[in-house]
Amino acid sequence: MQSTTLSAGDPIEARCTKCRSNNNHIIVVMAESGPEKVQCNICNRQHKYRPPTIPKKPGVRRTVDPKVAEQKEWQSLRPDMDSKQATGYSMTTAFKVGALMNHPAFGLGIVQQLAGPRKIRVLFEDGKKTMRCK
Repeated sequence: MQSTTLSAGDPIEARCTKCRSNNNHIIVVMAESGPEKVQCNICNRQHKYRPPTIPKKPGVRRTVDPKVAEQKEWQSLRPDMDSKQATGYSMTTAFKVGALMNHPAFGLGIVQQLAGPRKIRVLFEDGKKTMRCK
């Protein structure tokens, strides 16, 4: 494999800061270590030689499905729940964070947060639900 020697007037790929892209340039000033100054073939601007950049691969975002996270949280909290201590759900009952609730449709749940005036967020086996309360 032969190595080509570069000289002034030769084409070279470089990064143009004005065009903000890698494109063809012409070498204007050559030093012993390599090109010093180049001229962009697109915008005709002369600037210091900058080697072309390698495009970055997009990162892979790994998101956790909220349903899966809620089910794992439910499984971790379930052994500590005693259904005998659960209060039956009613919209006229006041609940505190950490209280156990027995809902006729959703079953056993634990109050996780106060979501606003007369609203609570409850974790059931099916997932989190927003419920009305006193």
